[in-house]
Amino acid sequence: MGYYIAPRFLDKLAVHITKNFLKLPGVRVPLILGIHGRKGEGKTFQCELVFEKMGIEVTHVSGGELESPDAGDPARLIRLRYRETAELIKVRGKMCVLMINDLDAGAGRFDEGTQYTVNTQLVNATLMNIADNPTDVQLPGSYDSTPLNRVPIIVTGNDFSTLYAPLIRDGRMDKFYWEPDREDKVGIVKGIFEPDGLSQREIEQLVDTFVNQSIDFFSALRSRIYDEQIRNYIHKVVFEQVSLNVVNSTQGPPEFQKPNFNLSHLIESAKLMVGEQSRVENSQLVDEYNRLNRGRNSHQSAPPAVTPISQPSNGATQEAKTNGFQTHHVSSPHLTLETQEQIRQLLSQGYKISIEHVDERRFRTGSWQSCVNSHIDAESDAISNLEATLTKYSDEYVRLVGIDPKAKRRVVETIIQRPNGKN
Repeated sequence: MGYYIAPRFLDKLAVHITKNFLKLPGVRVPLILGIHGRKGEGKTFQCELVFEKMGIEVTHVSGGELESPDAGDPARLIRLRYRETAELIKVRGKMCVLMINDLDAGAGRFDEGTQYTVNTQLVNATLMNIADNPTDVQLPGSYDSTPLNRVPIIVTGNDFSTLYAPLIRDGRMDKFYWEPDREDKVGIVKGIFEPDGLSQREIEQLVDTFVNQSIDFFSALRSRIYDEQIRNYIHKVVFEQVSLNVVNSTQGPPEFQKPNFNLSHLIESAKLMVGEQSRVENSQLVDEYNRLNRGRNSHQSAPPAVTPISQPSNGATQEAKTNGFQTHHVSSPHLTLETQEQIRQLLSQGYKISIEHVDERRFRTGSWQSCVNSHIDAESDAISNLEATLTKYSDEYVRLVGIDPKAKRRVVETIIQRPNGKN
């Protein structure tokens, strides 16, 4: 299999890494390079290809290592790996980098439901401290006055807007949004299918047919083509003998002939994969389960769930009696009656309102952004803020969120607008 390195990717990494090993007078060089973009576009793999091409050694930290039951462990781990990498530069006399994969998954905060732990705070603070003092990185409980070699840090992620803002500011982190263009995609996909004899025209047609798919899609497609041969092999040796013939065979591993890599066969298999993607995106079984659980819990211990009540005949104002007092409700000609009633019901039960929006790209990753700085507890404020949000973000998704301030949990999440103002 051939490998294609996108020129833009190679240029960005090479410049950042080399710049950090040079002593430029009067120039403050950002220590961290943040590579972000949508999932499956090969950010990590492109980094590995660049490292191999430039002969750079890498020390890895994964996003999953940035949380621990013991406070301070992830921050200490980052400092330890940084010092180890600095020692490698000194001992081996070559470029080395520290790479943190999926930083936003380990240290990001996606919404009010994401816990912001002590370790999350310490990881952000540690990376900020290292970026500000790259030659003076100490381990807790010890101090070594010997200056360290400067170690460039490469971090990858999908959505850096979820990270602590001071960490990603200019001066500490240089940002690079990786979105392969058509030329990059054709080059990468050509490398994936290089052993299979596809022509340049066929590669271009395959990429253009599935233009919205990520790089990983085409790699998975090549793997899927082998399924038919493997299925035939399993039936040939029977299911009960597969383990003995594959794992502990005296005859060696099975061999397969080259599958059918005709363009029509590839497109047919790819369409099946796209169909499976659509089923996943449209099933939304978790939302259904959550609604059932919220309903079940509300009958057992929580206040009653939001239920529709009768609408006023004129649609202008409505009065409701609460504890012997009359409360005047405001009404909006721009919101549906159902949305207005949901707001009233949430507030009457002691919940607070939040409003969130997201564009179509971030909708796929669930990276909603809040439209208000605090939770709303007044009906007029909720309606006016919601109207303003619908107008401002008319081409985005907008949802209404009900929050239980005592339990600190969400009780309702309702999408009230889809792109282009569709309700």
